[in-house]
Amino acid sequence: QVQLQESGPGLVTPSQTLSLTCTVSGAAITTDNYIWTWIRQSPGKGLEWMGIIASDGSVYVTRALMSRASISRETSKNQFSLRLTSLTPEDTAVYYCARHRATLYVPAYYEFDYWGQGTQVTVSS
Repeated sequence: QVQLQESGPGLVTPSQTLSLTCTVSGAAITTDNYIWTWIRQSPGKGLEWMGIIASDGSVYVTRALMSRASISRETSKNQFSLRLTSLTPEDTAVYYCARHRATLYVPAYYEFDYWGQGTQVTVSS
């Protein structure tokens, strides 16, 4: 059984940097043909796809966040991480990590086979 668990601070001050980690068990993040994703949901809004790191280590961040977000991994710990700088209250959201099979298109969220439970991040002074 594959499990994903997000971890990080629940409360962050505006202008600070957020660091979140997704710890994966039951599957190696280097396993071919899988994509590991960060997604968030702000209050009253839908899911927002933030970026991915593939099994080969390649990274893509959505254009809207490209100047502030980065994704990396620690294969020895089977973890991948999200770093988001210059936080504002608009970054307040539940942050999820999730997995899906590699595809030639952006999959629908129902095609993601495993999700973390999500972690609430509040940006407030």
